[in-house]
This record gives sequence, structure tokens and C-alpha cells, in this order.
Amino acid sequence: MTDTHPSVNRRRFLAAGTASVAGSVVATAGAESARAAEATKVVRPPEGQRILLSTKLSMVPDKDGEKTLPLADRLKIAGKAGFDGVDLDQAGLYTPEEARAAVESTGVFVHNAINHDHWKMRLTSASAEERATGRANIEHCIRVSHAAGGSGVLIVIGRADDGDADDVVERSRQEIKKLLPLAASLGQMILIENVWNKMFYDHDAPPEQTADQFIEYVDSFNSPWVGMYYDIGNHWKYGQPGDWIRAFGHRCVKLDAKGFSREKNDWADIGEGDLPWADVRKALDEIGFTGWAAAEVEGGDVERLTVVQKQLAKALRG
Repeated sequence: MTDTHPSVNRRRFLAAGTASVAGSVVATAGAESARAAEATKVVRPPEGQRILLSTKLSMVPDKDGEKTLPLADRLKIAGKAGFDGVDLDQAGLYTPEEARAAVESTGVFVHNAINHDHWKMRLTSASAEERATGRANIEHCIRVSHAAGGSGVLIVIGRADDGDADDVVERSRQEIKKLLPLAASLGQMILIENVWNKMFYDHDAPPEQTADQFIEYVDSFNSPWVGMYYDIGNHWKYGQPGDWIRAFGHRCVKLDAKGFSREKNDWADIGEGDLPWADVRKALDEIGFTGWAAAEVEGGDVERLTVVQKQLAKALRG
């Protein structure tokens, strides 16, 4: 029997073709969406902890015998030791893309980035070329931290012996101001660490010094993107860490932890020496501190790093 309505046939054909194309488009879109979701895997740290614990990447072995370990393998070691994340203190060795890929493939969170070349290429240097290199290094760290999912960069701004005290401070301030637009655009805080560089404390004065000079420097930027990465052990030699934490208040964004003995005038493991950890915990409670704390002591294999993780947890969580 022949169809006497060719126009009806045509409509049926076109409808069937359209349905087939639509189905193909939906299937393709679904596949692409699945691939995109896989390609942009979101890695998060554990939830529910007020203080999150991390290790510096430099504490994790970079070799297995003669074999150089890729970043992903080093992150896995940190994860096996029980850390909530890693502070990428060797950010200069990796591109933003490499950092992101390592985090996505391992599921180990990276919360921060550091480039140790800040001791050499200093923001306080009298050389404009050295300051520019130092600034470029920090810009790289900002991009690495952002790509990895982190929230900030630790910086050592320089050394007091780079010149007159006022000049040294102002040089560093001007360089950090140049970094703020990039930091803000990528949501990364610039966090200043207190170190033995003879800036903002008196290296030769008695030990009961205050954090006032650090606070004045941070506040001079009047920016939500500048804060402190307070190293609890570094200035136990010079002042009370609990009192410094109370004074820093909201400026205290992240923590480094190591032990120190005033009696022996030497470094120690976390919880060893004579640093008053109970008052540190009390001070952190008083300012409502929430965030990351990184161990910065001698590292090693999974067994050694597991010991460090437990020491850090006991010191800061009780």
C-alpha cells in the first residue's frame, strides 16, 4: 500500500532525525560533563578539625634509593603519615600545573606554598634587580598555591643588615604592595613569617620582647591579604609565644611549629625543650584560631613523619 501523504512522511523523517541528533547531543554532552568533572576533581582537607596539621614538603623524602620521587609520591607519603595536608615549601621546583595534577591524582591537600629562595633574593635588598627576582618568585608561589587549592604563601621579607632600618622596611613594604593585586585576584594571603633575620625584634635584647613591631608592619598595609604565618618556636628565645599569639589576634593566620630549649639554646622536636605549649593552646583558644599548622622539624620516612604528626597534634590539640 502506498502512502498518499508524502508531507506526513517527510515530517516523520525529520522528527526521527531530530530526535536522533538530540539524543546524540545529550549523550555527547553527558560524556563531556563527566570528563570535565573528572578533570577538575575537587580535593578537600578533612572537615571538623579546628586546627589542621601539615608537614613541610621538604620534610618528605625526595628520593627512594637512586630514584627521584615525583611530587605525587611525596604527597602520598605525607598522607600516609596522617597529615591533613602539605605546605609546599619547595614551590620553585614545580609549575602550577604540576602542583594541581599531583593534588588531584593523590587527593592530598596542599594549603600553602613557599619558595626558599627568599633568603637569597630578598625584598629588602638594595639591588632593584634582586628585589624584582624575589617578587617574581613570590608571584610564582601565589600561582602554585592557587592551582593546588591553597590559600596563601609564606614569605621571609629579608634581612635587617641589607641597610638602614627604615630603608629596609620600606623597600619590603613597596614590593609587597606590588604583589597585592595578584594575591587578591587569586584569593591568596601573603603571610609574613617571624624568623631570625633581626627585623621587628632585638636580637641582643632580653627574652621578654613583644610582637608590637610585627603588628605595626602588618597593619601598615591595611589589607585583608597580609597577615602572619607565626612560627611558634622561632621566637621563644625572645618572647612568650602565648602572649604573641594573643597580640596578633586575627593577624595570626597560619602556624609553624618546632621545639626550642631556652636552657640549652637549641632546637628540639615539637613538645620537647621548654616551650610552654599549654599556654600556646590557651592563647589559640582565646583568639579563636582556626586554620593550618605546619611542622618544621627534621623529616624522614613514613615512620618518622607519623611520630612528628602525633607530636604536632598533642602540642596544638592537647
